[in-house]
Amino acid sequence: MIWLLVVSLLICIPIVNAGETAPAEMSSSETPPVEIKVLPKVDESLSNPRQTMNTFLSAMQAVSEGKKQQISTAVSTLALDNINELIRKDKGKELVQILSSVIERSKKVVLSSIDTNPKVGRYVFGTYSQGKVEIVKQIDGRWLFSKETISDLPSILEGLLIDPAKHGAKDPQKSLPFHIRLRAKMPEVLKGGFLLEYWQWIGLFIIIFIASLADKIVSWSLARNVKNWKQKFHALKEMDDTVLRPLGLMAMALIWWLGLKNLGLPSSALVILSIAVKLLVSLSFVWSAFRLVDILDLVLMNKARLTSNKFDDLFVPMIRKTLKVFVAVIGFIFIANNLNVNVSSLLAGLGIGGLAFAFASKDLIGNLLGSVTVLLDRPFSIGDWIVVGDVEGTVEDVGFRSTRIRTFYNSLITLPNGLLTNTKIDNMGERRYRRMKTMLNLTYDTSPEKIDAFCEGVRALIRLHPYMRKDYYEVYFNAYNSASLDILIYVFWATPDWNMELRERHRFLLDILRLSKQLGVEFAYPTQTLYLKQNPDEVEAVAELFKPSMTEAESFAVGQKEAEAIFDVTLGKGVIPGPVKFP
Repeated sequence: MIWLLVVSLLICIPIVNAGETAPAEMSSSETPPVEIKVLPKVDESLSNPRQTMNTFLSAMQAVSEGKKQQISTAVSTLALDNINELIRKDKGKELVQILSSVIERSKKVVLSSIDTNPKVGRYVFGTYSQGKVEIVKQIDGRWLFSKETISDLPSILEGLLIDPAKHGAKDPQKSLPFHIRLRAKMPEVLKGGFLLEYWQWIGLFIIIFIASLADKIVSWSLARNVKNWKQKFHALKEMDDTVLRPLGLMAMALIWWLGLKNLGLPSSALVILSIAVKLLVSLSFVWSAFRLVDILDLVLMNKARLTSNKFDDLFVPMIRKTLKVFVAVIGFIFIANNLNVNVSSLLAGLGIGGLAFAFASKDLIGNLLGSVTVLLDRPFSIGDWIVVGDVEGTVEDVGFRSTRIRTFYNSLITLPNGLLTNTKIDNMGERRYRRMKTMLNLTYDTSPEKIDAFCEGVRALIRLHPYMRKDYYEVYFNAYNSASLDILIYVFWATPDWNMELRERHRFLLDILRLSKQLGVEFAYPTQTLYLKQNPDEVEAVAELFKPSMTEAESFAVGQKEAEAIFDVTLGKGVIPGPVKFP
């Protein structure tokens, strides 16, 4: 995973260089603008050398008593303008410990002897061969330990390490930073080197080796645990063995982070390396959190599949996406904080540009509100067969911005959620029944008795089939077609999906075909029949009913008489049938 550190370095070097770029010199012909600054009121604790020294000593005393938060007060007494902002906080904590040790090894501090208003603008606490410890008045009126003192402190302390403490801690060696104590024990041959001292190069190698080894051990251990979890829990069966791999990367990055802080690297190297490692820690944290969200989603989706309610199938993916957005935002803030980006100012800038952003992203906001509407109104669920405009297919996924529909020719269509709020949605998956309407064309030589028997046989099949609606169906002789006698079949299926509907329709139509074979009913197709010979007896019988000299009234009488005879047989005069009742 060394390549990840290299990538982080390439990202961080431009950031560091941008922060250290010197401002362009002003042309001699340009007149500098007159700038009037109103200096803020100086804090009483830093108003003069005595107060600054008292503030520092009191804060360090509190730190030694366990009040670690007071170290920031001690850091406030140092002029850290020459230290890069990216490491100023960590470097300041290290420098106050060094300064405290230097003061303890120098002399007892008598606050009353410190001039509160030196005329030269500086108070010198001590002079050493390596430099001075002095408090200097700043432009803003504060009295701080000078920049020169800050840069000379490590050298001054190195010259005093063999001296016992004259005031303060009984064992000042314990309060020193680890890298100073470690360097004091190193032989002189390891204190030389190029760019870094030899012992620091060795320390870097050891840290990288231990971190890489920890990455391999953690990754192997987690992969083994995942395999065991997959055997014990059915919900995790689909999980990849390496799903927790980012946690190994995080362990490696944390070891690098802790190790670099204890090597006492020069500021130029520490800026780049520490920020690169912090960025790597942040990225590994976000990656690990994403993987944990995937595991949670896997468990919740498995539980959702076991329920009959489809709402959770739609809700669980929304939970996954919401958590990932939340993790991304937290990761962004964490990374920005490590890079010393003022998050508050950034958020304030977003607030100022909020109106312009709203106009520019009205479609995005509309889609987001559309996803909320889909979630609350629930016009469809995952797996439903829907028709939206000219789009027809099954719902595959509902996101914050769009809904994905898999068509029946297997393409994937993405619809913006904003479109779903003002478009008609036909949810075929929510049908209680699936209708079937068809016409059976019988030949014209089919007798009325066969038609009656056939229609009743089809009704019996409907009543016998388990997935057909029994309280409403229609099977009747419906029309005279040009080449057939048409029987209307109007039925409903109580099947949950299309596959089952097709299976039951197949079974029902085959049963009708078997019934027609049993009753001798033939299905018609467009034909023309040529009569070559007629039955003389039938022609003579019909001719006796009709005579050429018959009047219109006589013809009407013949038709009425024959119709009444047929009706007396089929129903009977005065009989009024009631409504259709289903058995």
